[in-house]
Amino acid sequence: MKKIIEKAGVLLEALPYIKTFRHKIFVVKFGGSILMNDNIRLSILRDIVFLSFVGIRPVLVHGGGPAIDRRMKEHKLQPEFVEGLRVTDKKTIKIVIRALSELNRGMVKEIKDLGANASGLAGCEDNLLKVKKHQSEPDVGYVGDVVSVNLAPIKRLLRKNTIPVIASIGIGEKGEPYNVNADEACAHIASSLGAEKLVLLTNVKGVARVPDDEETLISTLKFEEVEVLINEKVIQAGMIPKVRAAIIALKGDVKKAHIIDGSIDHSLLLEIFTDKGIGTEIVK
Repeated sequence: MKKIIEKAGVLLEALPYIKTFRHKIFVVKFGGSILMNDNIRLSILRDIVFLSFVGIRPVLVHGGGPAIDRRMKEHKLQPEFVEGLRVTDKKTIKIVIRALSELNRGMVKEIKDLGANASGLAGCEDNLLKVKKHQSEPDVGYVGDVVSVNLAPIKRLLRKNTIPVIASIGIGEKGEPYNVNADEACAHIASSLGAEKLVLLTNVKGVARVPDDEETLISTLKFEEVEVLINEKVIQAGMIPKVRAAIIALKGDVKKAHIIDGSIDHSLLLEIFTDKGIGTEIVK
């Protein structure tokens, strides 16, 4: 009986959050190793379906670096990176599109199997993500920076209570596809939608004041502190594009950004529907 009462308490704790966030848009991004782990991926998708069932309107944006790497190796191609960006020639962009499309279709099916409606979108379809070629030295090829987001396909799905599942591929001014960093893509999508929240799922707890020391996790990070912590090398490596994506979103109309560990069971629900949360929230 005690355990049943405790479960009721959990539901009551979530109730005010459900009431506050009902009909609001949450943009959720995940990729990397957690995307390739079947158990973790299904746990995250189950949380996203739960959000949909309680009246929140989730939008899922994904990358797929490990899947792309695997396909490249099958074609005897060696992945190359410049400042964290994948060097993407004509052969590689075709592989990127195939790998992300396969992941996208798989997740749409898994969401439907969980009882919700979902539909896949690639950023290069319907001019969803319009990009310009990323300028760098050396040249990284077909890598794009987001210029604008065409919201019509996303809003059409949301009106039908369907979860959009978006692959991070953009389209250039001549109609050519470009590889787009998924953190950047989701930030621009969240900003354009005026989302209530941007949630970035990763494989670490969040932003820690001492890297790799979870005891120093920063639960709330103010907008203006981000660049300071980058300069002080508190925020390093793969966390940098995530916090900068949060800044892009917050500069728009997004109310709050969260960076959380997607490998924790129901991390999405714990961050959103409990009083303490489990990751780092970034606020204006």
